[in-house]
Amino acid sequence: MQTTSPSLLTKEDMQNPDKVPPWLIQEYQTFHNIVTNKTFPCYFGMKAENKGELRYAYITQDDWSNLPKAIEEFLELFQEPPYIRHGLFVFVEPEKETGDIAHYRTYFWNVLQYLHEHDPKEWPQEKPKNPEHHLWDFHFAGEPFFIFGNAPAYKQRKTRDLGRGLVLGIQPRMIFKGLEGTEKGGSMSREKVRERVEKWDNLPKHPDISHYGDPTHNEWKQFFIGDDIEPILGKCPFHHKDQL
Repeated sequence: MQTTSPSLLTKEDMQNPDKVPPWLIQEYQTFHNIVTNKTFPCYFGMKAENKGELRYAYITQDDWSNLPKAIEEFLELFQEPPYIRHGLFVFVEPEKETGDIAHYRTYFWNVLQYLHEHDPKEWPQEKPKNPEHHLWDFHFAGEPFFIFGNAPAYKQRKTRDLGRGLVLGIQPRMIFKGLEGTEKGGSMSREKVRERVEKWDNLPKHPDISHYGDPTHNEWKQFFIGDDIEPILGKCPFHHKDQL
């Protein structure tokens, strides 16, 4: 089955029953209400949603085929000025029963593995392929991305519960220019957001949250954090094609 709807969607598309299925309209409304709440910790996301700068895509339980194209179309937004810090949110069709954190973490990494195996470009030769390397990053179409999972199984970290299904937040590294953890302005901005997150969740920052490039840190661990304050153990579920 191939999807007939456009791959990359706008705010208007997400409310149009001629373009998207009913379940997605419902999930988007939940997402919108959460992210635009005046107390929502991430003011970058709130501002982008209010201004219509976010983009969206969706996959069903049995068809993920439009996702690689959606991300390619998303990257085209950054090719010409004006340069806007667009973010992409991918909604997964909710399952009949809510799973636990482990279930959604596995689902999340399966989606990323699918993306990697359908990547139109080669992984950049100079970039680590092993997620255990501290400079590893997820790449698609030659671009590095920060990707974070949100799911209804989060009960304590309420900022990560954006609806009835898995939601992937996808951010190309280029939008963090000037906001890197190693830059003073970026470090301050992130700390402010993290303080607000801790207040919303009533839970300390997860121990695996750090900044890209930290030699004591594995980037993959903060892609899908736990609903607790326990470090993530074990190996990364992602495998580069060359290592399969």
